[in-house]
Amino acid sequence: MTIKEKLNCYSTEFNARLSEFFPLGTEAESRVVEAMKYSVTNGGKRLRPFLVNETAGLFGLTFEETLRTAVALECLHSYSLIHDDLPAMDNDDLRRGKPTCHKAFDEATAILAGDGLLTYAFELLAQEKTAPLPQTRCELVALLANAAGAFNGMVAGQMLDLLAEKFPESNSETMIKRIEEMKTGRLIRYACEAGAVLGQASVAEREKLIVYSRSIGIAFQIADDILDVEGNPELVGKRLQKDAEQGKLTFVGLYGLDKAKVLAKDYVAQAKDALLSFGDKAETLCSLADFMINRDH
Repeated sequence: MTIKEKLNCYSTEFNARLSEFFPLGTEAESRVVEAMKYSVTNGGKRLRPFLVNETAGLFGLTFEETLRTAVALECLHSYSLIHDDLPAMDNDDLRRGKPTCHKAFDEATAILAGDGLLTYAFELLAQEKTAPLPQTRCELVALLANAAGAFNGMVAGQMLDLLAEKFPESNSETMIKRIEEMKTGRLIRYACEAGAVLGQASVAEREKLIVYSRSIGIAFQIADDILDVEGNPELVGKRLQKDAEQGKLTFVGLYGLDKAKVLAKDYVAQAKDALLSFGDKAETLCSLADFMINRDH
């Protein structure tokens, strides 16, 4: 199978299980759960859950053994998208070709749905069914809290992104890498670290997976910036060329299209190098690195 076929197979299996985690009640307040479910099940490549599964698979874990961690991560990712799309943030009407949560429901419900998904992620990780060892569950929770937080996680990255937009004079190579590391790259790193934690990886193995995650994270963001300039809106599922209109700091804006494409390929090569010691077991992860910059959405 090609990497695209593998991703599609995983997404199909993952999506088939998602509804189990979002039972809808008949009470009026269940509207927020409906909004949560709408956002999580609203398409997507399931790249981060796939990474959890594949990195844990290096150490012999199965789909079932990684599912709850993968769902928790996707909940947190979906929360971040709901809040990013809000009028006070990126003000987007479309996500994956469908109305964003605040358009499908309303702004207040969307804020609460994001809050609900954020907290639910930690509830899932803390449950015994997620991992048998309490120490493993504690580490999964602590890592995700750090990845999502205001010190060097997604909240900090979003703040920096907003500041970069408002103060163009502060735009720099250092800033764009910090934004990527704390936003897009943070959950990609978590996916790979979580797989290592679930698989009881050694310190050396974990470090190699972190290097891999950082490299594909930057490549992924560069590819996103390129798609915003020359992608197909129907395939990407949202309005394009908005970053330039809003004066956002992007890799394409900083380096230009040609250099950005070269940089993306360099980071993919770094990612593959980090996996050499895993041998053939890492074949899918290597193919995924190529996919990061060859995708059309």
